[in-house]
Amino acid sequence: MKPRSKERSTVRLSWRKILLAIILTGIVVVALGWATFGILVNKQDITLLAKPLPAATIIYDQDDKEASRISLNTIEPVQFEQLPKHLVDAVVAVEDKRFFEHDGTDLWGIGRALMTNLTNGQTVQGASTITQQLAKNVFLTHDRTWGRKWNEVLLSKKIEGQYDKQHIMEMYLNQIYFGEGAWGIKRAAETYFSKKVENLTLSESALLAGIIRAPSALSPFKHLDKALERRNIALQLMKDQGKISQTTFDKTIHEPIKLGSSKPNRGEGIKYPYYVDQIIREAGALYGLTENEILHGGLRIHTALDTKMQQAAEQVYSKNSVFPNSVADQLIQSGSVLVDPRDGGIRALVGGRGQQPFRGFNRAVQLKRQPGSTMKPISVYTPAFEQGYRPEDTLLDEPVAFGGYEPKNAGGGYHGEVSIYDAIVNSYNIPAVRLLNEMGIDAGMEAAERFGIELKEEDRTLGLALGGLQEGVSPLTMAEAFGVFANDGVRMPAHSIISIESAEGEVLAEAADDEGVKTTDASVARTMTAMLEGVVQEGTGEAASLEGRRVAGKTGTTEMPGTGGEGIKDNWFVGYTPQLVGAVWLGYDHTDAQHYLTTTSKAAAAVFRELMGEALKGEPVLAFPKAPGGGVKKPGKPPKADDRDKDHKPGDKGPGKGPDKGPGQGPDKGPGHGGPKKDHGKKDEERPPKGHDKHGGPRERD
Repeated sequence: MKPRSKERSTVRLSWRKILLAIILTGIVVVALGWATFGILVNKQDITLLAKPLPAATIIYDQDDKEASRISLNTIEPVQFEQLPKHLVDAVVAVEDKRFFEHDGTDLWGIGRALMTNLTNGQTVQGASTITQQLAKNVFLTHDRTWGRKWNEVLLSKKIEGQYDKQHIMEMYLNQIYFGEGAWGIKRAAETYFSKKVENLTLSESALLAGIIRAPSALSPFKHLDKALERRNIALQLMKDQGKISQTTFDKTIHEPIKLGSSKPNRGEGIKYPYYVDQIIREAGALYGLTENEILHGGLRIHTALDTKMQQAAEQVYSKNSVFPNSVADQLIQSGSVLVDPRDGGIRALVGGRGQQPFRGFNRAVQLKRQPGSTMKPISVYTPAFEQGYRPEDTLLDEPVAFGGYEPKNAGGGYHGEVSIYDAIVNSYNIPAVRLLNEMGIDAGMEAAERFGIELKEEDRTLGLALGGLQEGVSPLTMAEAFGVFANDGVRMPAHSIISIESAEGEVLAEAADDEGVKTTDASVARTMTAMLEGVVQEGTGEAASLEGRRVAGKTGTTEMPGTGGEGIKDNWFVGYTPQLVGAVWLGYDHTDAQHYLTTTSKAAAAVFRELMGEALKGEPVLAFPKAPGGGVKKPGKPPKADDRDKDHKPGDKGPGKGPDKGPGQGPDKGPGHGGPKKDHGKKDEERPPKGHDKHGGPRERD
């Protein structure tokens, strides 16, 4: 028994030695790690905190030449003593509730954020402290990597070791971006409330604290409801954390927000402001970068911009003589875009006329208006050619009713049996609706979606033939869509950004090599181009012709209700040469009984001609590829048409929702049914059912 007891004692001693060795090793490792961490922290250079300035962002054009340098603001600092206590409390409550307790990195916050993100299956909560945010804003690039996060931690520890909390809070509020060009808390107070920082109320302080995370998306000038919601969240957090009482919360949450009398225009120092606006939108949508990072991050942005074309576009838009006369109290507005169909690069873009605030409404990309007859090539004639129809095939242009929907031609005339070529060149409405009915509405829906046009279930009506959409489209959407015809049936996604680099040359974002989306056969695209050349040569788009260049395109208008057919709400022209697509929209932002166009459909086409003529100066003259069979057979030109080219008139949406049943719906039996030729003399376009666009007023459909 004694030897066995001795053996057990020896085993226990061995385990104690092993355990002791493990503990000692752990202590040594921790000590070495802590020492190494301390050395790394001490090596961090934070001298830039003494003189922080927003770094300039440089934009390069398609030739990699500097096109614009953006450096909007210098910082106007305030002292911590000038900051109201409720402002500091609001910022701490929203951004970093343990700010005055941690030493730069909040392990509890990291754990809490990790659990929240794991529970939600995605990143919904961040864990950066105010000190870490300060470090990131001043010292680090905007990549989202673990390496940057580690550097952020090291810098935060160094900052916390050198500055007290009051100084850190002061630097943070002086250096962050609050939107609307307000860099730092002093400018934020002046921009939003026209007052000094020390005079900010609790409500105003809570609002400013609430918008820090997304200042552009939450700007009270643009999104007052969202800003109020964020203010209320900030107040709730302050109450929950014991910074304000229930009584104060109840009183403050009902206070209205009183903004300053005038919003500053911060676009004066920006070259090509509408193009820069699109860069910011694209960077956010595709690459997750913020407006703050683009404008003030010291980035190097390589783009598809053609400065010559952009300057030409801006020059055209500065000439009032190019546009129809406006009424005294509202300017006729316009948006246009130029896109290279071969690679999708946005070469130029203008989003409005007259004095416009930077990052205001960009009509080239944000507009949502009904496209009128510009939809006919996409939703009717492309699927028709894909199904074997030919330009010389005939359609009936006679009175017809599909349930309660009775499409009309502008001017009220009918033309009997007409060829598809004549129907599109002269923009007759009834043949287009008949043809879509014959093929089935699904064919038009599917074609439009292939061309990159987003549709809703409510668009499943025969009004689709005439551009009757619930949401509407932008010039950029239509330029990308028509690029299919110019690029042998391949759609190249329109884009402004090629790549984005940090100031140190690190690639933060890069456009993928895109071979495009096969949308239709090259033979169909070439046939459509030949048809659309006819529109410009002898049809509704004659005003868009360019001397010495081949141009194809389509007009589109929507009729203003209540004007007896004399008023136009939206006027479009979308056209192209082999190397450039241009889309132009004209109209009032707010249409009503006093604000509508009274010009013919030539107005947008005339702007297109000026725009493309200037943009293409010095560019080679190219020819379109030949259509199958050597070109379109023109079956005899009808008498000269009326040039009013109106596309839509309010009315029914056509047969109800759901898929079209195909041939046999309504009295039309399909193409090839002749009839007496009546009133050949008028060029007609589409007339839309009623609705409401995003600018108020009735919404017409073709």
